[in-house]
Amino acid sequence: MFLEPQQLTTEIDIGDGRVALAFEYDGRDFHGWQLQKSGVRSVESDLTAAVSKVANHPVDLVCAGRTDAGVHSSYQIAHFETSSTRSLRSWVMGINTALPGDIAVHWAGNAPGDFHARFSAVYRRYRYVIYNHPVRPGIQRGQVSWTFKPLDAGCMHEAAQALLGEHDFSAFRAAGCQSRSPIRFMEQVTVTRKGEFVVIDIQANAFLHHMVRNIAGALMAVGSGQQPVNWIREILEQRDRKLAGVTAPPHGLYLVDVGYPERYGIPQAECGPGFLRPWYSEEENHPIPPTHIHPKLSVQKP
Repeated sequence: MFLEPQQLTTEIDIGDGRVALAFEYDGRDFHGWQLQKSGVRSVESDLTAAVSKVANHPVDLVCAGRTDAGVHSSYQIAHFETSSTRSLRSWVMGINTALPGDIAVHWAGNAPGDFHARFSAVYRRYRYVIYNHPVRPGIQRGQVSWTFKPLDAGCMHEAAQALLGEHDFSAFRAAGCQSRSPIRFMEQVTVTRKGEFVVIDIQANAFLHHMVRNIAGALMAVGSGQQPVNWIREILEQRDRKLAGVTAPPHGLYLVDVGYPERYGIPQAECGPGFLRPWYSEEENHPIPPTHIHPKLSVQKP
């Protein structure tokens, strides 16, 4: 999960202030990250309960990015405030003991008071995994997307390069998106074929609601021959969501990296998910340093 091993030592005391967590989850049985109405599972509700049990007091968690129902994460960051002090091993092992099997915390550490899991992040990176085969997946059902239509990954990659740089991404924005601006800076987007799988690897300073899934749906239309390569550029420039086609299913999407300034001490990710990591070179799985940092909001929420 990390570029450098993180030893679960009992010799480091963590707490009595702001604490950051790095964790992963299988999103299949969750109704997304955010706390939902009673009786509906969310990552936030399960993780909050586990952290509160170890801290021995109620906590409020703030995460780097809220994922939708069915979306997974191999590297997610959250922070909380606590008056308790525990060892690194006690936080990690204690929380995991209180968690269900589809969430796992890998690291905990003290963070400066100005650290914010969401607003301190300078980029996010996702991978969207498509199983491209005439027969639907059985074992990996819920872990990958699927289409029986043959996809040309080369055409998809060529089309995706129109998204690089700073743009108004209204064409790939969900109708209910609450972001104040549709402007985002796309750092990287690649589409590669790995045997029977096609993987979209995409990094930006931040993403709009459903942005990656909407881009994936549009690129699949190009890859299947339904649309020409220049179609992605055309719909981007027209800024009309109605022109961009269907939203790809959530279960192929993984949050694989969130980047922070070095001074915060958050361990860097070796990008996953685990089953996909061996398909890429070591360099391809390493973080991509951002070339463009957007100014932060003047007021940060706690």
